[in-house]
Amino acid sequence: MSQIQNPSAIPSPASLDPYWMPFTSNRRFKQNPQLLVEADGMYYTRADGKRVLDGIAGLWCVNAGHRRREIVEAISCMAHQLDYAPSFQSGHPLAFEFAEQLVSEAPAGFSNVFFSNSGSEAVDTALKIALAYQRARGNASRVRLIGRARAYHGVGFGGLSVSGISSHRKAFGNLPPYTDHLPHTYNRAEMGFSRGQPTWGAHLADDLSNLVALHDASTVAAVIVEPVSGSTGVLVPPVDYLQRLRKICDEHGILLIFDEVITGFGRVGGAFSADFFGVVPDIITSAKGLTNGAVPMGATLVRSHVYDALMQGAPDAIELPHGYTYSGHPLACAAGLAALKIYRDEELFSRAQRMSPYWEDAAHSLKGLPYVVDIRNIGLLAAIELEPIPGQPGKRGYDCHMRCLEKGALIRATGDTMVFSPPLIIEKEEVDTLFSTLTDVLKNM
Repeated sequence: MSQIQNPSAIPSPASLDPYWMPFTSNRRFKQNPQLLVEADGMYYTRADGKRVLDGIAGLWCVNAGHRRREIVEAISCMAHQLDYAPSFQSGHPLAFEFAEQLVSEAPAGFSNVFFSNSGSEAVDTALKIALAYQRARGNASRVRLIGRARAYHGVGFGGLSVSGISSHRKAFGNLPPYTDHLPHTYNRAEMGFSRGQPTWGAHLADDLSNLVALHDASTVAAVIVEPVSGSTGVLVPPVDYLQRLRKICDEHGILLIFDEVITGFGRVGGAFSADFFGVVPDIITSAKGLTNGAVPMGATLVRSHVYDALMQGAPDAIELPHGYTYSGHPLACAAGLAALKIYRDEELFSRAQRMSPYWEDAAHSLKGLPYVVDIRNIGLLAAIELEPIPGQPGKRGYDCHMRCLEKGALIRATGDTMVFSPPLIIEKEEVDTLFSTLTDVLKNM
């Protein structure tokens, strides 16, 4: 891959204070800032010139590797031709082309795509579509949305209301009403050190029947789950769990939404993990790998019965009063089409599946190391859960993250769990480097 012609073009900031960083201890970071100034392939370059092996694909998103020439050129060409086009009562060709290409990659029965700017917006869009669908079918009482404990569905008020991470919710007081939550699917005593899907736990889906009985099906619009919960530590669904959820939703006229913002585009299997797990939801949300992280974008895909239910009424009516200034942005569509072409031409989805057994063995080779209490994996995802320091939750994970970074490997800590989600172009030698780096850190803590 080509090198940046002028790395010094990225100026050093005069002050770090004005930037309020997301999901960051701002005071701690700014005492010892770690700035990334360049990226290429599997690697970042820090401001001090050190290269860092990217073990998390940016933030689960750079699936084809950094600074892909094809994507850079597509963005540049589009910026020269059409820097922006409105999407309200107007459009541009690439948005329609990208939607068509995405539908062709989706499970059978998916027909339409609504574009947004992030995973959070894709989720809020999905929830609003679900409510509008039920109302359009004459089920105005179906207003309840069911999420799951230990779930992350972004930071919009809708997504946050169905998410199940208390530390994300408590700062904001009351959230939108009419939500409830399934229990999470993780039980270390029954699932510890599982490889791929645990064989225990399918019955946990039956809690949905309990919630339906509690609230009455006539009040429930949709259930939203991540096929694999990523941000809370790669919680892999038990065998037959998702199938049971689908069955219960079908029995009660409830829409099933898969949040595939992380699991999509080769991370678990195929363009969407729905095919991998053999379960077809009614709505799929995506982002991250959608554009290889190069331009912000989200997409909400729906099956034809969802779309058709809203295409009623007067032919000149606005069927869904929802959207964003940057929906289907020309640069994002150009990036997405270029990324999709790379995924196809280089067969990255099937490549990731071929790499997954080696990845699994590498992850589980850390069993027995100091502080390791569990290991989980599926596709090119893995989590090494560590024993917390008593009275200091998250400190061991953060210390591991920083020590790995100093050794040249970017591995994310979510609490005291170290999570891995590398670009799909990773080679075996780089797999070995990631896990050996964490091994060395754990042995010397």
